[in-house]
Parts: sequence; C-alpha cells; structure tokens
Amino acid sequence: MELLDIFKELVKIPSPSMGEKAVAEKIAEILSGAGISVRCDNYGNVYAEFDGGNPDKPSLLLSSHMDVVGDDSPVNIVENGDFIETDKKRTLGADDKAGVAAILKLLLDIKEEADSLSAGQKPLYGKVEAVFTRDEENSMTGIENVEFNRLNSEYILVLDSDKLGNFEISGAGYIKLTISVKTPYGGHSGLDISKPERLNAAKIIAEIIEKVPQGVQKADETGTITSINLGSVIGGGVENALYEAVKRNLKGAEAVEFVAKNSMSNIINTSAFAHYSLRSSDIKAKDDLIAKIEEILRDFNKKYDGFAAAKLDIEEHLPIFEKSDDEFLIETAQKAARGAGIDLKISSFHAGAETHIYANRKNAAGKAFKPVLAGIANVFNMHSADEKIDVQSYKKGYEFLKQFLKEI
Repeated sequence: MELLDIFKELVKIPSPSMGEKAVAEKIAEILSGAGISVRCDNYGNVYAEFDGGNPDKPSLLLSSHMDVVGDDSPVNIVENGDFIETDKKRTLGADDKAGVAAILKLLLDIKEEADSLSAGQKPLYGKVEAVFTRDEENSMTGIENVEFNRLNSEYILVLDSDKLGNFEISGAGYIKLTISVKTPYGGHSGLDISKPERLNAAKIIAEIIEKVPQGVQKADETGTITSINLGSVIGGGVENALYEAVKRNLKGAEAVEFVAKNSMSNIINTSAFAHYSLRSSDIKAKDDLIAKIEEILRDFNKKYDGFAAAKLDIEEHLPIFEKSDDEFLIETAQKAARGAGIDLKISSFHAGAETHIYANRKNAAGKAFKPVLAGIANVFNMHSADEKIDVQSYKKGYEFLKQFLKEI
C-alpha cells in the first residue's frame, strides 16, 4: 500500500474522540494482514511492533492519535492539486491521521525489506514500537491509559506537529491559577458606602491584577518558555444576571454583554476572582513565577488584614515536558533531515501534546521516556472545515521518517 492510499483510507473513516473503534479496526486489519504484531488494550489504544533485525540499533517508539476534531458525519475527500482536503462540510482529520498513516506505511515497508533480505545481508533497521491513542483532542484519556510498563523503547517520536521539519524538544505545561478576594462586610452601595471598613472586593482585586505579571516571562532561541495570561475577572453581583442569561438561553458574546449590563451595582461586593493560565516548559521558571504571585498575595493580605483576604488556587491540567539533556534524537534528526533534503526546525512549543505525558512516565525497564514532537507534513487550518494537507510535504516527511529510522 502507498502512503497516500493508507492516508485517504483512514481519513474517510469518521473518528471523533471516543469514537475511534472503526479506525482502530482498520489499523489492526492493515498490520495483521502484513504479519505485523498488533494488539489493543482495554481502553481502546492500539499497539504494534516489528523488529527490523538490527540489534545494534536502539528501539524507537512512534506515536500518533486516532481521533480527530469533528463528528461522525461522512468525510468526502477532494484532491485539489498538491492538496488533499474535504468538500468543506467537515474537518479532514490530517491531525493526526497523517501521523497514523505514516507509521503504518513505515511498518509495512520495513517488514517488506526484512522479508526480502538475502542470507548474510545486515538489516538496516532496529525494533520499532507503535502506539495509536484515542481521545487526544478532547481529554487525553487515551495517552493517560497507555500501558507504559509494556513498552521497551526509551526514545519516542510523537508525529503530531503541523509543519514539516518541526522538531519540538520541549513543551509548556498548563496550569490554571485562580486568585480570589473575599471581604467580610459588604453592604448597600448607598446606605453603607461611607463606612471605610466595607471594602469592595471587585475593586481591590485590581491591586493584585496590576502587580501580577502578564505575557511572556521567559524565552530563548527555541521560543517562548514561560508565560502567564489573565483569562477572566469576575466580581460581585453577577448571580441574578447569570441566572437570567441562562433562562433566556443567551450564549457567547451576547450572554457576556447581558451579564455585564445587568449585574447588580447597588451592592458592595464581597467576592471577586481573577482566572489565569500559566504555561511553562521550565519547572524552575514556573515555580519562581508562582512564588512571586504568592508574595504579592501575602503583601495584600498584610495590608488588608481583617478587612479582606486573598487566596491562590493552583490546578495543574498538563505536566511540563522539559527538554532532555540527551541530544541523541536531535543529532539523529539532523542527519535524517540532510538525507531527506528538508529543513529541520528545533524548537519548543507553547502548548500541550501527548509528549507531556510520555515525558513524565517510564518504560518497562524503569527508564524515563525521551519524547519529541515531530512534524512530517504541512497541515493547514487544522480543526476546521478548511483543513488540508500538502501532499508533496507529506511525501518528504515520510522520507525523513524512514531516513530517521536508518540513522538511529
């Protein structure tokens, strides 16, 4: 089977998050039909492995996810010049079936080459393991349920970046921070406004917001390392307006504007909240930033002791994917990129991926995984009906992947 044939066969199968069964069955059918070992775990993740026969090469794990953004409606493919897209009625699913198809093609190719070796001829490839996960787009429950203790590889390529040549060696963890301010008294904005002890929580939280940093806090040659962003501020008498907005079935910007215009203004607010996202691929930089915010809150609480209290709640949504000191994958990728004739862009990415989970787990031998997020095709407008994949870049990306396996 050719790469594009496998890809088109896979994308024609709708596979929304937690609805990947048909794709998993197709993967198993393709691999088992070629005599390649394949199995499925109790959660629905699919595993495959093939030993290319060269014991001098380290084992490599390739990983991609089976689910796509979209529903279970038909996927009608349109081939438009050097692009594959849809009829614009839904997503294509190149994220991440481009990765899935490339792994399948690689396994088929090395199996065919191994079968054709003559006596005494040294194999080009070592052992390859593959993991095809479910539910990456929604909640990452698939990767969380992977049987890590049954995987032997230490080095991992997660084929889920959207640009050919991307080689992303670290990624930001994602933390939600909620700062709350509570005051004990409150009151009527007319009758009690003259009483100095009745502080307005929605007003004084602004003192904290002013001091908490915003934007990029650390960067280097690979890109943004640490950032913080104020996502929302909620204070005071919004309860009645929220209830009314829900009752009227208002949504989006219309609901926000309704609440803003109809919140109570005749109360001295006793609660306010500021909600932040903190992203970092550097543990120390993340810890330093949180310590700075905690110091701001300590100073605030000292200033308003007895009249207001601020608190910080920290909720980790995705662990940090820190750069490994082992540069074997980088060195191998540089050689493979030269052999395949592509430009390699070594960088950090400021978002989440399955690399983050792998980087914080260990294999069957108790060794920490060393993952990288790699791009093997130019995919445009991901997660939209305008999604499309550049065919020529995809072919080059596959050659890079095969060359990588030879170099490793």
